[in-house]
Amino acid sequence: MPVLPSPEEIEAAKTPKGAWTRAQLAEWGVPWPPEKGWKDELIERWEAARQDGAPPPPLPSPAPTDFAQDTLDFG
Repeated sequence: MPVLPSPEEIEAAKTPKGAWTRAQLAEWGVPWPPEKGWKDELIERWEAARQDGAPPPPLPSPAPTDFAQDTLDFG
């Protein structure tokens, strides 16, 4: 089942040139080439899935750069 991205995740996935990669769209279940209105359709599906009252899942936070050192420091 394709991932339903939030509107924020859709915008964050843009390439530096302001588009989306074929691989990213495939992950979301958008066929290539994307048809006009694909982004609005994804947002509508995401909003419909959230109407059950559940808050959208939080975005994953990046691990701190020193994560391995802090985790493996036993001394």
